Amino acid sequence: MALPGRDQFRAAVLRYIELPGAKFFRALGFSPNGITILGFLIAVASAYLVGSGWLLAGGIVFLLGGGLDLMDGALARLNGTTSAFGALLDSVFDRLSEAALFVGLGVYALREDLGYDQQIFFILVLLLALIFSQGVSYLRARGEGLGVFTKAGVMTRPERVVLLGVGLIVGQIEWFLLAIAVVSCFTLFQRMFTIRDMLDKAG
Repeated sequence: MALPGRDQFRAAVLRYIELPGAKFFRALGFSPNGITILGFLIAVASAYLVGSGWLLAGGIVFLLGGGLDLMDGALARLNGTTSAFGALLDSVFDRLSEAALFVGLGVYALREDLGYDQQIFFILVLLLALIFSQGVSYLRARGEGLGVFTKAGVMTRPERVVLLGVGLIVGQIEWFLLAIAVVSCFTLFQRMFTIRDMLDKAG
């Protein structure tokens, strides 16, 4: 199960954002791996802003960095330079980018005067969101290692990036983290059983 309209939205993003963006970065002389690294550096900058208490600026910067994640693969396909190492690099830095923001959020929770109970709640939902979201990504990689390929699930990386960015911008990040944690937990099991069914059919 996926969000309704996801395929149509994804096609529109490809046509109106990814391809024009990839052409723009090609004109600037960027390589796909260069865009991957740039996106990670922007995520680190976002984490610094968040850790310093500038949630609005951090959210905007994080969404900009997340947008770059669309461009590296599109540029590789545009140039005909797709590679296994490029896909590996992209996956690794996607995880590091999210982890960087979670570190920034942890620093924010420790530095701000949130009150004891609110701070405990913040750290708890932060850790749960991190654990379950990384678990969802791990299942995709593990499934591919077993020979099955799926992006099934409600809370995948694009949804997490949007929710994290929006949560920071509106100043209600702890509730958005709670939503990410809960839906990612559901998605983890959803994806696990999808992979099981695919393995059973393949066997």
